Amino acid sequence: MSDKPEKIDFRYNLRIYLELLKKYRVLFIILLAIVLVVEATYVADRFIFKIIIDKGTEHASGTLSNEALVQALVMVAGIYVSVVIIRSILKWFMLNSINKLESGLITDIKVRFFNHIVDLSHKFHTSNRTGSMISRLTRGGRAVERMTDIIAFNVAPLIFQLVIVSASLILFDLTTGLIVFLTVILFVSYSYVVQEIQKPSSVKANEVEDFEKGNIADIFTNIDSIKYFGKEQYIKNKFQDITENTRFWMKKNWDYFRWLDAGQALILSIGTFLLLYVPLTRFINNEISLGTVVFIYTVYGTLMNPLFGFVHGMREYYRVMVDFQSLFEYNKVEQEVKDKPEAKPIIINDGIIDFENMTFKYGQRKIFEDFTLKINKNKKVAFVGHSGSGKSTLVKLLYRLYDVDEGSIKVDGIDIRDIQQETLRSEMSIVPQECVLFDNSIYNNVGFSKPEATKEEIMEAIKFAQLDKIIKEFPKKEETVVGERGVKLSGGEKQRVSIARAILANKKILVLDEATSALDSQTEHDIQAALEKLMKGRTTIIIAHRLSTIMKADKIVVLKKGKIVQAGTHRQLIKKPGEYKKLWNLQKGGYIK
Repeated sequence: MSDKPEKIDFRYNLRIYLELLKKYRVLFIILLAIVLVVEATYVADRFIFKIIIDKGTEHASGTLSNEALVQALVMVAGIYVSVVIIRSILKWFMLNSINKLESGLITDIKVRFFNHIVDLSHKFHTSNRTGSMISRLTRGGRAVERMTDIIAFNVAPLIFQLVIVSASLILFDLTTGLIVFLTVILFVSYSYVVQEIQKPSSVKANEVEDFEKGNIADIFTNIDSIKYFGKEQYIKNKFQDITENTRFWMKKNWDYFRWLDAGQALILSIGTFLLLYVPLTRFINNEISLGTVVFIYTVYGTLMNPLFGFVHGMREYYRVMVDFQSLFEYNKVEQEVKDKPEAKPIIINDGIIDFENMTFKYGQRKIFEDFTLKINKNKKVAFVGHSGSGKSTLVKLLYRLYDVDEGSIKVDGIDIRDIQQETLRSEMSIVPQECVLFDNSIYNNVGFSKPEATKEEIMEAIKFAQLDKIIKEFPKKEETVVGERGVKLSGGEKQRVSIARAILANKKILVLDEATSALDSQTEHDIQAALEKLMKGRTTIIIAHRLSTIMKADKIVVLKKGKIVQAGTHRQLIKKPGEYKKLWNLQKGGYIK
């Protein structure tokens, strides 16, 4: 992780926020109008108090009768009650509008970026930590709420108050109005400069926090490995170093507030002194009334809450932009494997697969070059070879997790680049080498491959995968929750769930990627019989290290460094000198090393 803080793209982040806000523009305009009227009522309160003071002064000096004073006070009381009632009603509507606006914005931003991240390529998801993605997504949702609060509670009130108060004061005393206006401008400008200086540390503080959360997620995901190797203390020390780095940058970010608070206090002290001196001097010279003096002080006091609220909002604005930055970066990441505009859905009927003159490389590492192979309808084709020979990559290319660099892959004669990715993948079933389950029930994990399946279909798939014999011992049977990533099940039990999923999906193309690698010999024997029935009438790709599991394949393809070095049935290949026979002799029914 770099120690150099990342720059915030304020313009880009604000543009994304405004795009989200556009959907609610009418509600937003109504909200601002309500805020304007509410802020005006606070100045009206102070003006009413001015009238009371002036009328009281006139009565005390004998220029206003008791009857006139009472009439004036009754009128003022009526106006005050009306203002309070109107303000209370408007505040109810203001908070109601904010709740509607923010709940909509939070939902929209989470859905927008969740969908975008889900659609991003396999390469993106293998290169980014899950913990960091979750942290950024949730923080982005909170940030959009805070951004709206800043506008409604911090920015708009100060702007409206400053305009209303300055205009009111200028009507009574131009000098005083200018003092108030300049004090506010200087206060805000100073706060802006300090927080501009603080920006890089704010970004860095967020960056190290994301790094810490990503490490926590990684550590807890691998807790078994930590315990098996007795590395608890090593991990504790590592985490201590990470949290110390987080503490350093957090404190450095917070230290700027010392300068901010001290400078703000000095500016307000100077402004308050001038406001004490100028109006009192004019009052002594009988140039303004006592009510006007009181009005000046009270409306100046009215500005304090919006003023500090604005600075708090400014501080929050930078934090919001930092939070937006970490999330909105994902918006700039494009899906590497894109559907063509004219791409169409597919229903696979025959399951014929053609790898035609295919070339593919990971970065600079070439995996396949001019690779050609045809898998015919309803045939079982097994791929074998040492680790790194390209077996799993072939499946990823078929599923279009990556695009080939040259040549093509066709399914039923159609180039898969001309097919909508999601429909292509949904038309194939797979039992992956590593079965990762949702933290849900066994029943729902199996049903995931076919959401519209009936209970009978799901239970039949469970039975087919020999899973029913296991779950009958569980207190909650098929409703047993498997835990995060299926941690409550053994490797063999998870593999059975994965097999049941593929059975339920019932697709024309079936991929078995080490489908029985986590099973004991007896269970493997039982499931192999079930898989034999499952493979009938389907085109099946089998990837296996255990050669004894592929002896009945229609064709065995031996790969070495991305090339086909042998192909044929088990009987044919075992009789020939070559790579397959070497592997068979090495294994004697076991695994390829």
